[in-house]
Amino acid sequence: MSENRAPIYLDNNATTRTDRSVVQAMLPFFTEQFGNASSTHAFGSEVAVALRQARRNLSGLLGSAYDREIVFTSGGTEANNAAILSALATQEGRGEVVTTSVEHPAVLALTEQLAARGVKTRIVPVDACGRLDIEAFRCAIGPRTAIASVMWANNETGTMFPVEFLAGLTREAGALFHTDAVQAIGKVRLNLKDSAIDMLSLSAHKLHGPKGVGALYLRKGTKFQPLICGGSQERGRRAGTENIPGIVGLGKAAELAAERLEPERVRIGALRDRLEQGILRNGECAVLGDISNRLANTTNIAFDNLKGEGIAHRLNRAGIAVSLGSACSAGSMQPSHVLRAMQVPAWRMHGAIRFSLSRETTVAEVDEVVRTMSDIVARMRAVSSVTVGE
Repeated sequence: MSENRAPIYLDNNATTRTDRSVVQAMLPFFTEQFGNASSTHAFGSEVAVALRQARRNLSGLLGSAYDREIVFTSGGTEANNAAILSALATQEGRGEVVTTSVEHPAVLALTEQLAARGVKTRIVPVDACGRLDIEAFRCAIGPRTAIASVMWANNETGTMFPVEFLAGLTREAGALFHTDAVQAIGKVRLNLKDSAIDMLSLSAHKLHGPKGVGALYLRKGTKFQPLICGGSQERGRRAGTENIPGIVGLGKAAELAAERLEPERVRIGALRDRLEQGILRNGECAVLGDISNRLANTTNIAFDNLKGEGIAHRLNRAGIAVSLGSACSAGSMQPSHVLRAMQVPAWRMHGAIRFSLSRETTVAEVDEVVRTMSDIVARMRAVSSVTVGE
């Protein structure tokens, strides 16, 4: 870490800092309002009120028609699994899953496991910019499709998919549509009540809420088989005593996101562009993904013929946190499945670095990262030139 300044965090697609006001909202539910929401006495009833308020806040952020369409979970992974497995269990005569080649492992690992059990899974490809092949999607859905699951925005490139349009196509085919919106929540304006989306997954820690809590939006009237069985919590759709502090934190984070979404989207987008333009001046690098349709906070820049691990390591030593891609697979030295699906050439793919900003990111931080990156890239290219010359 640099001794002259505070560390700089640009890995917000991996997780965000919990907002201080979110922490403050959560604290009373550890030691003061600690009752079980299912209890009928005063300790339980005051907690039940907080649970209802959190559900209303999240419903407001999602633009859902009814508060009861919100099912609280342990996070996005559980919500993804619950949505897909429920569709396979409840859609009679339909036993196929349609998804994309660039989904988060929370979806792809499940579909791979299902395929090993004999469940037909159709994988829709993307182009070199990470855009979905719409015609391939049309061909993939059909009378045997139980569910199509397509992420709202990609966690590595920020590329957004036309999920509302895809949901309409899926409904016409008689199947359910689910979207993993973990990266989109709090960054994109949603209005689920006017869409054909049947299920949506989200996680609190991607919008300045706590870890270990998320939700599944379940459109009213959608058949559903719970992933976790037991008590009657969440209207019998997700058993287990509710994580009240976490849910309250998610509710507060949703409230803050709804208030700040549009102005922060514009401000963060301008910072992202400033960062991107500054880094691109180094030359021999390129932005990956659909630059015309992506999350405002995300840029994935590939440095030709350099190793991303080396860049990230040097940035970390300088007190700057970035990612090689998805933090959920950062322990693997295998190239990103997203970049492979985009057919990024190896000499570019191995030098990819993801920068993801948040509402806490400042102009001063962006400018410092640009300066540091210029120095790191120049030094690495100088060493590379010497090695080649020898």
